[in-house]
Amino acid sequence: MAVCNTQYYWYDERGKKVKCTAPQYVDFVMSSVQKLVTDEDVFPTKYGREFPSSFESLVKKICKYLFHVLGHIYWAHFKETLALELHGHLNTLYVHFILFAREFNLLDPKETAVMDDLTEVLCSSPGNSGATGDGASSGASGAQNHVKER
Repeated sequence: MAVCNTQYYWYDERGKKVKCTAPQYVDFVMSSVQKLVTDEDVFPTKYGREFPSSFESLVKKICKYLFHVLGHIYWAHFKETLALELHGHLNTLYVHFILFAREFNLLDPKETAVMDDLTEVLCSSPGNSGATGDGASSGASGAQNHVKER
């Protein structure tokens, strides 16, 4: 993978804004998500336990952070995914993530607007403007072939 010099900001547990590199940001996101997902008070696994009143906002926060990671991968590392022939998997992951988030209203459209062009191409139904013109559609069978270059 290429060296990534992108800078992000992360808010630590005390709310302090911390400047960090992309790898640090991704680590912060994944560590934070792991901590929330394994927290019995947030995601109860025992019968009869209640979900917290903040559950929806926590899930939205998780989705926002994961969307940032996906956006970074597309923006800074898509050529590497092409070289490794992983772009189809990345596109499929992205489509499933976006459709799930849309179904349950988990992402703010203003937050995801930066990726609207990609989302439209990958999430269009067959026969819509997402068609590539080479017989591939943006439906499940053709979604992996749409994005080749940044």
